[in-house]
Amino acid sequence: MIKQIKGLHHVTSMAADANENNTFFTSTLGLRRVKKTVNFDAPEVYHLYYGDEVGTPGSVMTYFPFGQMPKGRRGTGEVGVTEFAVPTGTLGYWKDRLAAQGVTGLADGGFLGEQRLGFNGPDGDGFALVESDLKGRTPWTRADVPQDAGILGFHGARMLLRDAAATGELLTFMGYQKDETAGNVTRYKIEGGNAADTIDLEELPQSHTAGQGAGSVHHIAFAVEDRAAQLEVRRALLDTGYQVTPVIDRDYFWAIYFRTPGGVLFEIATNEPGFDRDEDTAHLGQALKLPGRYEPHRAQIEKLLPTLAS
Repeated sequence: MIKQIKGLHHVTSMAADANENNTFFTSTLGLRRVKKTVNFDAPEVYHLYYGDEVGTPGSVMTYFPFGQMPKGRRGTGEVGVTEFAVPTGTLGYWKDRLAAQGVTGLADGGFLGEQRLGFNGPDGDGFALVESDLKGRTPWTRADVPQDAGILGFHGARMLLRDAAATGELLTFMGYQKDETAGNVTRYKIEGGNAADTIDLEELPQSHTAGQGAGSVHHIAFAVEDRAAQLEVRRALLDTGYQVTPVIDRDYFWAIYFRTPGGVLFEIATNEPGFDRDEDTAHLGQALKLPGRYEPHRAQIEKLLPTLAS
């Protein structure tokens, strides 16, 4: 069994419009844009990162806004709901705030004793706010969301699967423990990591397969402390028969990827070096940062990218 996983690192999704996406996360949800860079494989497309003050692993939602990309089709084989943690007793504030800003899909609910508020992102993305203990986390305080109500980071994620058994076995191998089951949803939790420690598997055997597009999660990333731990995880996955990519330098973390039995793309990302490697904390996310191989083409790339509000 793998013992190096520390919970979630980040979740990466796709969007249709960069400015709409930026406004939603920085204004509506009150997160900090901690990095403005580009897709490593398509430098004419932004890669935008949102999180807490420093982009702590377990707090970071990232996006590729692919221009006028068609919306994705919800279904199995994907992360269907990305869950953010908010302080206990704040869902009333959030429901009023999101309603006032025209957010759709608002739905009160509960799961395994936790109060939650479901809602849609600009492209139909599936989100939920889940009331949680602080667990040592501090929200970004420079937005207009009160500090005692701010988003703390991730609570976890819910994957939609036709058959959850094989993915459940994989999560157990990755160090997660099977927790409770309610209806067709089974929870897995990991101990000794960060506060983004929950994965729910929802089994939908009759559902159609998801089609990726704007509003779809591209991949979900799990955190390890460093490159040595990542290599140990990679060896363990290869020995178990998974097809794992070589280690890829993503500037702010190193990454490996593999496809799960249920069709979801998993990443294992390092907590090092972090988002302050090329910007001081006070100015994270302000300047356009380019991978080294694209720096000679900065002028051309900047002409292709839309101007973002601060």
